[in-house]
Amino acid sequence: MNIILIGFMGCGKSTLGIRLSYRMKQPYIDTDKQIEHQEGRSIQEIFDTDGEAYFRSVETGVIEAFIRDGLKDHVISTGGGMPVTKDNIPLLKRLGVVAWLKCKPETVLMRLADDRTRPLLQGDDKADRVRELMEFREPFYRECADVTVEVDNKPIERIMDEIFTKSKGVWKRKKRMRYEQDTYN
Repeated sequence: MNIILIGFMGCGKSTLGIRLSYRMKQPYIDTDKQIEHQEGRSIQEIFDTDGEAYFRSVETGVIEAFIRDGLKDHVISTGGGMPVTKDNIPLLKRLGVVAWLKCKPETVLMRLADDRTRPLLQGDDKADRVRELMEFREPFYRECADVTVEVDNKPIERIMDEIFTKSKGVWKRKKRMRYEQDTYN
């Protein structure tokens, strides 16, 4: 089973993804790193040169390639805005169990206080920008998520336990639904 981690920048998708992949003995993929490798440049350079719309189309292409290639049994962390592209929601759900790592704006601001690599957080009032983006993205995260785990002030082991436990139930339900669709169609 693939587990796909979604959530706002700084919520811990990459860190948690690596740890979860070790625990589950499954390979780990970070879609942002995949895009940087594929494009031969940083996310910041992609945004600066080609803009956000181009970057979002590349994100969609990466997920489509995973599905086309039959990617299985991976832990995948996504860019924070991936679910905002409406076409990505059914693709992510098709790829595996989607876990939303939900956190408060204060957590993001603390974790990203010194980070200068996030294109969408450049400017003077980072706090307002984080709150504005989180509020805008929350409905997309909610629609995309099979599992929601609040990550604020929780040890990483507890977060992994919640993801693993909740994902197993969702995965069994998804397998049953696929079987029923195949049987009755």
